[in-house]
Amino acid sequence: MESQEKVDVPVFSAVDQELFTKEIYPLRKPAVLKGVPLGPCLKKWTVDYLAVKGGEREVKIHVSSVPRMDFLHKNFVYRTLPFGEFVHRAAAAEHQEFFISKDESYYLRSLGEDARKEPADLKKQFPELANDFHIPLFFEPKQFFSSVFRISSPGLQLWTHYDVMDNLLAQVTGRKRVVLYSPQDALHLYLSGDKSEVLDIDSPDLEQYPDFVKARRYECVLEPGDLLFIPALWFHNTLALQFGVGVNVFWRHLPLESYDKKDPYGNKDPMAASRGLQAVDRALAMLDELPDDYRDFYARRMVLRIQSRAYASQLAEPVQGK
Repeated sequence: MESQEKVDVPVFSAVDQELFTKEIYPLRKPAVLKGVPLGPCLKKWTVDYLAVKGGEREVKIHVSSVPRMDFLHKNFVYRTLPFGEFVHRAAAAEHQEFFISKDESYYLRSLGEDARKEPADLKKQFPELANDFHIPLFFEPKQFFSSVFRISSPGLQLWTHYDVMDNLLAQVTGRKRVVLYSPQDALHLYLSGDKSEVLDIDSPDLEQYPDFVKARRYECVLEPGDLLFIPALWFHNTLALQFGVGVNVFWRHLPLESYDKKDPYGNKDPMAASRGLQAVDRALAMLDELPDDYRDFYARRMVLRIQSRAYASQLAEPVQGK
């Protein structure tokens, strides 16, 4: 989109633990990491290999008649397939067997054994594949939260959202475009919870979302073997340029008590943030007791107080890779 400032995500080569922890991680900005050993998955994870290893294990998947999936309006359905059959369908452009249409799109986001209580863990859900993938040692083992298996049909695009934990997106097969937006641009993204209402980020409806152009767009294309560091709270939107397989590794970088213990997905706001947002809702309800002009005046005072007390200073300009 020409009217939105675009920044290339910096690329770092031959990344090891020292380079990541000392030079990349402290910046709290997205970075593409190359040269990180991910294990034999880079050669082994063909469609046929995955189908055989995953076998008849049933998986819950997203199925949509259109490739741009919209979580807010649920333009997809959940279905269950044996893993092997799912992989073959997801890799194909058209399907002889289908749920909605012969060109439907598929997306797998792996879940824990009890999806309501347990985070996803590649070692537990797919032990026959887990040894092929080496989790980068960029954080302390006790910080580990989840390893999420992701498989996408070619052309599949996922909605813009943020996560509350730091994560590494490992692109194992296929190419993927990722667009990111800074947490400081949240005011321009038309949020509904943790998701942006702007579904088409390439050709947005600027009459409906006029401020979207003010958000700075960070962009990269991941090749097989690349890692993308996505700091917590950074919004991201992914587009599978090819059939793709990846693994997201999430870890807790805040004190353990900061997180909701009942959150198996790792996307609920920290406990203190949730309490703060609830307090704001109560304060706004109190303002509803006032006449319109008073409510407007005191709402503006609340905004000024929040800005002066809680807004961070403007972040530095984007960094360059190595």
